[in-house]
Amino acid sequence: MENFQMGAIARARQGVLRSLNLRSEELERTLLMFLVYTLTSVGLIWLELSTVGLFLDEFGADKMPYIYIASAFIGSGLGFVYSWMQKILPLRRTVVVVMAMMSVPLFLFRFGIGYENTKIAGISIAFITIFLMWLWVEACYVLNDLNTSITSNQLFNIREIKRTYPLVSSGYLVAGVVSGFSLPVLLYVVKLKNVTLISGLMVAAGSLLLYYLTEKYSQAFPETARWTDDDDEDDQQEFTARKVTGPLQKYAIPLVSFFVLAEVVYVLVDFQFYSQLEYQNPGDGASGASWIASFLGIYEGIQGLFQVATQWFASSRLVERIGVFVTAMILPAGIAILGVLTLGASLGQLVSVFIGLILLRFLDELLHYTLLETVSPVLFQPIPDNIRSGIQTLVNGVGEPLSCGATGVVILVMLWVTDKILPHETESAFHDLQSLVFIGTIVVLALVWVFVVWLIRSQYVGLLVKSAERGRLGVTDVDLKALKRAVVETLEQPGGEDEKRSCIELLTQIDPKNVGEVLAPILDSLSPLLQRQSLETMLQHPNPAYLEFVRALSQQPLPPEVLALALRYIWLTEAEPNIDSLRPYLQQNVDPVVRGTAAALIMRRGDRQQKAEATNTLRQMLTNKLERERVMGTRALGEADYLQGLRLYIPNLLQDESLRVRCALLDVISSTHSEEYYPSLLRGLGYKSTREAALQAIVKLHNDAIPLLVYLAEDIHKPDLVRLQAWTALGQIGTVEAIDILVSNLMTGWGTTRRNILRILLKMPSEAGIEGVLDRIGRSGLETLIEQELMFIGQIYAGLVDLSGVTTYDKFSDRDPNSAAIPPNDTAQLLQRALAGLESDAKDRCFLLMKFLYPLDTVQAAAFNIASGQPSMVARGLEILDNTVDIVRKRSLINLLDQHSEREKLTNLSELMVYKPLTPSDRLRRLLELRHFLSDWALACCFHLAKEARWSLTAQQTLVCLQHPTGFVREAVLAYLKIASPRALLELLPRLQNDPDRLVFAQVEEMMAELGAGGKR
Repeated sequence: MENFQMGAIARARQGVLRSLNLRSEELERTLLMFLVYTLTSVGLIWLELSTVGLFLDEFGADKMPYIYIASAFIGSGLGFVYSWMQKILPLRRTVVVVMAMMSVPLFLFRFGIGYENTKIAGISIAFITIFLMWLWVEACYVLNDLNTSITSNQLFNIREIKRTYPLVSSGYLVAGVVSGFSLPVLLYVVKLKNVTLISGLMVAAGSLLLYYLTEKYSQAFPETARWTDDDDEDDQQEFTARKVTGPLQKYAIPLVSFFVLAEVVYVLVDFQFYSQLEYQNPGDGASGASWIASFLGIYEGIQGLFQVATQWFASSRLVERIGVFVTAMILPAGIAILGVLTLGASLGQLVSVFIGLILLRFLDELLHYTLLETVSPVLFQPIPDNIRSGIQTLVNGVGEPLSCGATGVVILVMLWVTDKILPHETESAFHDLQSLVFIGTIVVLALVWVFVVWLIRSQYVGLLVKSAERGRLGVTDVDLKALKRAVVETLEQPGGEDEKRSCIELLTQIDPKNVGEVLAPILDSLSPLLQRQSLETMLQHPNPAYLEFVRALSQQPLPPEVLALALRYIWLTEAEPNIDSLRPYLQQNVDPVVRGTAAALIMRRGDRQQKAEATNTLRQMLTNKLERERVMGTRALGEADYLQGLRLYIPNLLQDESLRVRCALLDVISSTHSEEYYPSLLRGLGYKSTREAALQAIVKLHNDAIPLLVYLAEDIHKPDLVRLQAWTALGQIGTVEAIDILVSNLMTGWGTTRRNILRILLKMPSEAGIEGVLDRIGRSGLETLIEQELMFIGQIYAGLVDLSGVTTYDKFSDRDPNSAAIPPNDTAQLLQRALAGLESDAKDRCFLLMKFLYPLDTVQAAAFNIASGQPSMVARGLEILDNTVDIVRKRSLINLLDQHSEREKLTNLSELMVYKPLTPSDRLRRLLELRHFLSDWALACCFHLAKEARWSLTAQQTLVCLQHPTGFVREAVLAYLKIASPRALLELLPRLQNDPDRLVFAQVEEMMAELGAGGKR
C-alpha cells in the first residue's frame, strides 16, 4: 500500500512537472528564483504605489516629467555601477550585495517623509525624500530585473532557461496580483508612511533567500571577478569593429524606433493616467494619498490577474496563430482605436476622460508586458549573432532610457504650450482639454508605431532571405508566415538560383508538410533545377490540393527528370489515375528516366496485362548493355510495390560492374523491404565505394533497421569504421527508439564508442539528440558521465606519476640499443605516451558532454583556447568555463584543465579519487584491472612493458586479454607469455593456430616451431 502511494505521488509529481514544462532537477532552482523575484517585486510594488500616492497628493502630476528625465540617467548610471561591482566582487556576491543595497534606503526613507516643514535651500525634506523614493523605485526595478536575469543565466544553461525563465519572470506578474489586493489591507494596518519599512523587509527577505540560493549552487557562479580591464578593452574593440550597414542598417533603424515608440507611448499614457488620478482624488493629506494608493492597489491586482492569464495561456499561442507582426500591431492599433474612441466619447460627453485613460493604461500595461515581451526576441532573430547582443544592448540599455528622458522633456513643453493656448474657463474643462491633447498625441504616435511595424516586416523579409542564403538563420523563433511571404517574393523576382535554392531548403526544413502551399502555385515560373527541387520536396508529403498545379506543369515541355517527378506526384495524389496515359511513356524512344518511372507506376496499380507490359520494359532496361539504362531500370524497381519476376535479377545486379547500378540496388532493397538482402546493406557499409549509398538505404528502413544496426555496432570484432557507420545510421534514423539505443550505449560504452555516440547525438538536427539525452538521463546523468571521465583521468595521472621513473628498452623492435643512429624504443615511454593520449581523449569527451548542457560555440571556444597550450589563451579558456559551467565538480574540472603537474592535478581530484602511491609493477596491474577503459594500444603497451621489466601479471588479466579482438593486443600478450610463462604458452598456442589476424597467426607458428624445437632438445 505504501509503495502504491509513493508511486502515485511520483506520477502526480511528474504530471505537474510536465504541465510546467520542467525537469525534476530544475524544480528547486526554478522555485527558489521564482520566490526571490516574487518577494522582491511585492516589496517594490508596495513601495511604488505608496510613493505614487504620496507624490500625487503632495506635489501633483505636473512634477512627474522630472521623474522621467532623472530616471533616464539613473538607469544608465546603475548599469555602470553594476558592471564595476562585478570587477571587484565574485558574481555570486555581487547579486546578493546589490539586492541588499536595494533594501537599505527603504528603511531610511521613512524618517525623511516626516519632515514636511523642514527645508533645505527652500525645498522641504519630505519633497526631496518622496522624489528620491520614486527614483529609487525606478532604479530598483532596473536592478531587480538585471539581477534576476543574470542570476538565472548562471543557474540555468541555455537549454534550461527556455523552460524555466518564463516561470521565473512570471513572478513579477504574480507579485502584482498579491501586492495589489493586499495593499489596502496593509495601508489600514501599518498606515501609508510605514509601508516603506515593510517594503524594505520584503526586499531584505528576498536578498537572504538569494544568498541561500547562491551558496547552495555556488558551482554555478565564477569564483573570481568576472571581467578585467583587458577583457573590457578587447570587448570594446570587438564591438566597435562591427559595422551595421546595407540591409541590416535599414532593418536596425525601424527596429530601434519600434522600442523607442513603445517606451514613449507608455510614458505618455502613464503620465496622463496619474494626472487624471490626481484630479479625481477626493481627499487631502494622508487620506488623499491613501485613497490613491488603495485605488492603485486594487487596479494593480485586477490588472495582474489579466497579465498572468495572458502570459501563461495566450501570448505564445497568439503568436503561433496570427504571426509575429500581426501580434506586434495589436498594442499600437489597440491604443490608436481606443484613443480615438476616448476622444469621441469625451467630446460627446458620453464617457469621462478618466475612464478612457483607465482603459488605455490597462491595455498598454496588459500587452506591453505580455505580447510585446513575447515578440521582442523574434524581431532580433534575423540579425547576425555576432552583433545581435550589441544591438539589443543599444535598444534596451540606451534607447529606452533616453527615450523616457526625452519624453519627460516633451511633456514639460506640452504642458507649457497647452497652458498658454488652451482656454481656462474652469479648471475641470482645462484639465480635460489638456488630457485630450495628450490623447491625440498618443493616437498619432500609435499610428506611427503601426507604420514602423510594417517597415520592420518588409525589411525582416529581406533579411530572412539573406540569412537563409548564408546558412546562418536558426529555425526556432522564426515568423513562419513572414518566411513564406519572403520565399514567394524571392522566387517570383529575378535573381540568382543559389538564393532561391536556399529559400526552398529553409522552408523545407521549417515547414515540410505545407511546403506545397508556397511552391505549387509558382512551379511553372521556376527554372528546371528549381522545379526538380520543388517537386522532390513536395513528394515527401504529397497533397491532392496541389494536383492541378502539377498536372498543368506536366503538360509543358519538361526535362526528363522533372517530368518523371511530376508523373510520380500525379500518380500518388490522384484518386483514380488513368493508367493508359502512362503507356506511351513505355516506348523505347522515351528517355530512360521517364520510361522507368512510368513502368514502375503501372506495376503498382495496373491490371495483369498492363503489369506484364511494364515488367517487360523494366526487364529490357535491367539487361541492357548501356549503364544509364540499367541504372534507371534499377531505380525504377524501388518505386514498384511488388517486384514479381524481376526479383530474379537482383543477385546479378549486386555483382554488376557498374558502381552506380550497385548503389541504386541498395536503395531498391530498402524501398521494397527485401529482408533477404538486408545483409547486403550491412556489407555495403564496409566498402568505401558503397558506404554512402548503403547508409542512406539503411536509414530509409527507419525502425526496421535498428536490430541490424545494434548487432553491427555492438560487435567488437567489427572494424571501428563499420561500427561508426552503424551508430551514424541510428543517429540519422532519429526516432525515439533509435535515440533510446544511442543513449543506452552512451551510458555503458567507453572510449571511441562513447565519443562517436556523443558526436552523433550532437549533430542530430533541431537538437533532437541533445534533448533526447536530457529527457532520458537529465543533467544529473550527464554530470555522472563527466565525473566518470574525471575519475578515469585521475587513474591516468596516477599511472603517469608511478611509472615516471621506469626506463626499459624493448627487444621486439629488433634495434640495437647501443646504436646511435636509431634510438631504442623505451617501452615505459610508449606506455606514458599512450596514457597521455587517453587523457586527451577523456578531456575531449568532457567537452563533448558539456556541449549537451551549454552553448556549443562557448564550449568550443573554451576547448580551442585550452588546447592551444599558450598560457594567456589557456587562462582565457578557463575563464570562459568558469563563467559558463555550473556542474558540481566544476572546480575539479577547471583545475584539471589548468597547466599544473600530474601530482597537483591528482591532489585537485581528491574529492573523486584518493591517490595512494604504488610500485610501478602494482600500478601496471592496477591499470590492467581498468582494461575495459584503456585503448587497444595502451593495453598492448602494458604487456610490452611487463615483458621488458619482467613484471608478473595475474593469470586472469593475461587470459582475458589473449581473447582481445585486436590483433596487436593478442600479439603483445603472446610476447609477454613467452618470457613470463613458456609452459603456459605452449598449452595455449594450439588454440590460437587459426587466429584470423595474419601477424598473430605468423607469430603463433613461429613460437610453436621454436618451443617445439626447444622441447625436443
